[in-house]
Amino acid sequence: MTSTTTEQVSPRTLRKVIVAAGIGNFVEWFDFAVYGFLATTIAQQFFPSGDASAALLKTFAVFAVAFAFRPLGGIFFGMLGDRIGRKRTLAMTILLMAGATTLIGLLPTYAAIGVMAPILLSLIRCAQGFSAGGEYAGACAYLMEHAPSDKRAWYGSFIPVSTFSAFAAAAVVAYALEASLSAEAMGTWGWRLPFLIAAPLGLVGLYLRWKLDETPAFQAVTQEHAVAHSPLKETLRNHGGAICCLGAFVSLTALSFYMFTTYFATYLQVAGGLSRATALLVSLIALLFAAAICPLAGLYSDWIGRRKTVMTACALLIVAVYPSFLMASSGSFAASIIGVMLLAIGAVLCGVVTAALLSESFPTRTRYTASAITYNMAYTLFGGTAPLVATWLISTTGSNLSPAFYLIAIALLALAGGLALPETSRISLHDVPTEGKRAGRLQRV
Repeated sequence: MTSTTTEQVSPRTLRKVIVAAGIGNFVEWFDFAVYGFLATTIAQQFFPSGDASAALLKTFAVFAVAFAFRPLGGIFFGMLGDRIGRKRTLAMTILLMAGATTLIGLLPTYAAIGVMAPILLSLIRCAQGFSAGGEYAGACAYLMEHAPSDKRAWYGSFIPVSTFSAFAAAAVVAYALEASLSAEAMGTWGWRLPFLIAAPLGLVGLYLRWKLDETPAFQAVTQEHAVAHSPLKETLRNHGGAICCLGAFVSLTALSFYMFTTYFATYLQVAGGLSRATALLVSLIALLFAAAICPLAGLYSDWIGRRKTVMTACALLIVAVYPSFLMASSGSFAASIIGVMLLAIGAVLCGVVTAALLSESFPTRTRYTASAITYNMAYTLFGGTAPLVATWLISTTGSNLSPAFYLIAIALLALAGGLALPETSRISLHDVPTEGKRAGRLQRV
């Protein structure tokens, strides 16, 4: 039995939903991007050391620690979203995220308060990780539960668009600061400005989200008195297999995303010898390219289905990652751009199909909880650690290309997990696969 509830949403409402879902996601990823792009400056302010590599490793370690709180945030906000609705929960996540990001911009440095500076930075990053744990999966669910079943990947692609746009905006801000400020001004106050931008953006996002209605799918569950009383228990009992299989694929989404976005700006400087400003410019061009092709990736996935998109994404990354890293380490501006774009295509396909699969793989009554657990566990294990692992691999092996082989290994794992999932591209979100889907059964809500 299928439902046409989500297919009756007007195009005007869908446009508002895209903006409301996207702006919170933009704030979340803008902060994470700025932290990555300004990693070397942050290292100097909070981890002063005679060893620049050690300071950078500590900075990326704090980056990874924030991800440890994402699964906790995913569980908390996921359960909340499945109980009280997507709209109110997403209003909370953006408020917490914007507030924490603003605090980083106001934080005293090591020179001012000593060891308390990195401690406070770590605590605020943990608060950001906690709020981010409920943001992405919730935004995807909110948008997917409004979208027509035959165009879900296309509509859902605007969530990755907001993600790559956030990274592009962060690159623009970081590049402008690097180009216009002296090293002294950058270290004194310039690095703070990008974090302070989060305050007004967060207020705008909160207003937009509060003005919209709850999703049709969650309203239907509420009207049927089918809201889950214990969404976490129900998720773990009924959807463990789907979480493991989808999580294996999302691990590649996480790793390729952070390799391409956050880490590559550093890699271009360390391995390629480019200046920080030039590396940021290369990243900006690649990010704009990624944002532009997201809707095309969505159309592709809606056309050929999720399983074939998974295969395409894994194959592209396996084939492209080695030449991508090789060109990025060449020191050539043009070769670096081509190399990053090669990696971007596979990363975009992974991100777009993940946005769809997060909602299509689980029922409405536990969708927020299950998708948040899946997404955040994978991003914690493989996304948050990506810059740290890549830096460690290069330091240990002495090869600038060692992160490429790491990504290939994870791509093979992701391919196995993704192909274990059923095809979900045209199902109604009121009829989702259960653990018994291999027997051809579908469960209502």
